Amino acid sequence: MSNSSNAAANLGTAVVTGASTGIGAIYADRLARRGYDLILVARNRARLEQLATRISNETGRSVEIVTADLNQDADIRRIENVLRTDASISMLVNNAGVGAAAPLLDANVDAMEAMIKLNVVALTRLTYAVTPGFVARGGGSIINIASIVAIAPEILNGVYGGTKAFVLAFTQSLHHELASKGIKVQAVMPGATRTEFWDVAGVPVEHLDQGIVMSAEKMVDASLVGFDQGELATIPSLPNYADWQAFESTRAALGPNLSRNAPAERFKVA
Repeated sequence: MSNSSNAAANLGTAVVTGASTGIGAIYADRLARRGYDLILVARNRARLEQLATRISNETGRSVEIVTADLNQDADIRRIENVLRTDASISMLVNNAGVGAAAPLLDANVDAMEAMIKLNVVALTRLTYAVTPGFVARGGGSIINIASIVAIAPEILNGVYGGTKAFVLAFTQSLHHELASKGIKVQAVMPGATRTEFWDVAGVPVEHLDQGIVMSAEKMVDASLVGFDQGELATIPSLPNYADWQAFESTRAALGPNLSRNAPAERFKVA
């Protein structure tokens, strides 16, 4: 991949999915300014072209675009091939996703299946595609965009919460398996963020309590600081990271008793 001579750093290539607007577009901008070349993936070619031109002009980085719909098997396979074969790739930002606000029983089950495919299946396949190369090259980074509904599934739609709980658990598992191989992973769990997400989910962001809504720029900038600080799970609005650590410590404390050869006494099973 070509690099501009006037760019200060070269950190390799970052692949950003769902990059045409919102959180993905801001990640693209910030990563280019840090010294990454980019491969931007999204459905809307016109928006991708406009973004790529602006970022390239402002940063001097190489910016490629790939038009793809990650709900389509053929398009997923195309991106997998890029991730497997481009040895310059050093970061994957799994940002593409969709949400829903309707109660589970009011939601269209076909739309829920499509959500699972995008939020879970595509993210998993792209991660599987890029990781062997990272291991072989001795390093790489994966940022998975989850949501606070990963730990608060009562908020919004239940299937949406389930998909984001998967993203968090998958990221934790990746860290457990790959940290020793030089691979850095992060799950980002934004709260309500001012993006087009809400229009798609069916609840205009203007209808929310504005005291809980963060701008996408602030959300991404905070999350990248969390990434720099080595946070495995970043909740941009959480004032005290010790609260997350306490949550995780409590979960870990369950470990010794999760699998035993007899039921717990309270069940009174002979």
